[in-house]
Amino acid sequence: MHTFLCGHAEGRPVDYVDAARASGVDLVTFTCHCPMTPDSLFGGRGIRMSLRQLPKYRKIVEKARVYGESVGVRVLCGIEAEIFPHPKAMASMKTVIEEQEFDFVLGSLHHQLGGYHDWLDEMELVEDADVIRTYFKGLVSGIKSGVYDSIAHPDVIRIYGTVDPFPPEDYRGEIEEFLDTLVEHDHCMEVNTSGLIKWLYEIHPAPVILDWAAERGVKLTMGSDAHSPDQVGQHFDAVREMLRKKGFQMIHYFEKRKRIEVPL
Repeated sequence: MHTFLCGHAEGRPVDYVDAARASGVDLVTFTCHCPMTPDSLFGGRGIRMSLRQLPKYRKIVEKARVYGESVGVRVLCGIEAEIFPHPKAMASMKTVIEEQEFDFVLGSLHHQLGGYHDWLDEMELVEDADVIRTYFKGLVSGIKSGVYDSIAHPDVIRIYGTVDPFPPEDYRGEIEEFLDTLVEHDHCMEVNTSGLIKWLYEIHPAPVILDWAAERGVKLTMGSDAHSPDQVGQHFDAVREMLRKKGFQMIHYFEKRKRIEVPL
């Protein structure tokens, strides 16, 4: 879940807690976008909070945590961090994450960022196939970095216009390498229900990718990627039943960076 500090979400954190309670969700984790510099690469205030706003982020999430205790909703504080081909920025981000001692760190490769498009141009990656393969290799490097707890919306490259939409089967080899790396490093992958309200109107990752993940025993986290209170827990019931039918039995969350397993 996000907060208004990212510049493209709305509502107070306590409103998200109320929405969670109304939806029957008894544990939530805020994962607003991590501060990143320079703005020319990472989008600035319309995309993420600044470093000087981090104390305010912790304060409003703590207020939501205290409020959540009174209404039966546990509130944890995480961050959505970047996977990005810029070693200096990644090193700085890692320092911020370590200093803040978050409960949970999501890793996201936001291919739609202008800075990522500039990097693709510098690398002379123009053809869709090359861009898609590079994207999944980026996710693999993110897993191996040890910075993140779960990889967010792993097939988001299929939307937002960087490449034409594609069936996952066309890149099964690259996607299975990503899934195998998750297993090898005992890493989680996020099931992100917001995909059902965007572009292709399909879960992230796509159902067929979840089939391949189930065959391998990939561990899952699940999030609604809520940018407004009405999106908290969106489609959770339907997605939970879908995951059961695919053979998943457990789901995971993180507290103080420790993975905790609960039955679906």
